[in-house]
Amino acid sequence: MKQNKWSALKVISRIVLLIVFVFLLFPLFWMLLTSFKTNMEAFRYPPTFIVEEATLQNYVNLFTVNNDFFVYYFNNFKVSGLTTLTTLVVSIMAAYVLSRYKFKWNAALIVLITASQMFPLVSRLISLYSTLTHYNLIDSHFGLILAMTASQAPFTTMLMTGFFDGIPRDIEEAAYVDGAGRFKSFFSIALPLTKSGILAGGIFTFLQAWDDYLHAVTLIQTDSFRTLSAGIALRYLGELSYDWTLINTISIIGTIPMLLLFFFFNKYMIKGIVAGAVKG
Repeated sequence: MKQNKWSALKVISRIVLLIVFVFLLFPLFWMLLTSFKTNMEAFRYPPTFIVEEATLQNYVNLFTVNNDFFVYYFNNFKVSGLTTLTTLVVSIMAAYVLSRYKFKWNAALIVLITASQMFPLVSRLISLYSTLTHYNLIDSHFGLILAMTASQAPFTTMLMTGFFDGIPRDIEEAAYVDGAGRFKSFFSIALPLTKSGILAGGIFTFLQAWDDYLHAVTLIQTDSFRTLSAGIALRYLGELSYDWTLINTISIIGTIPMLLLFFFFNKYMIKGIVAGAVKG
């Protein structure tokens, strides 16, 4: 009787997971389906779940007629990559200091960093825009990278702090006895032991930077400097009509790097987050 009960619960849990899985993946499926439709079929009601007039013309047009899209694509790679690199450098240094140097205001600083994540991005944009304007950094990739780094660094810092807390101090103290200084101990011992955390933090930062919209649409005004999400919204979404097939085709091409990232690094990302959560 008990075994039958557990079997029934297992079946129910799998059905629920399947429903959630379908619910989450359906927008991606619909986006892919629409990218192979003509505009007439895309606007048809009721919508068609099987493409009647499949075409690759949307992809051909994207690479020929609408190739300005690749300017946004390159900008997105540039900004996301440099934001990830800058965030990791800042966060790793800050996390190491918070983990190894215990001072009077250490706990208060950790609370402050954590609390900074409670405020929505919109509430910070006005002051952020004013500050960047003062330093002539509006409408530049450098200013955008600084703004996105400031947004991502608190989370990555707290993540990396958990990894550094999990490294026994005895290892570094033994290195000091052997003559290693603080910097040599950091680069040769502490940093290699947190590589899974660095990878996890880097992936999350890159994902957030890749999908960023509010920073990009607020701080960038020149069309050739825009990143992918802002470029799509301001160039391809018209005031009176939308070319849904082109927009969905662009979305599919824009999704490919994220899918590859998850495909190759998913297990390392989960491993890094779990390890950082239980250490210390």
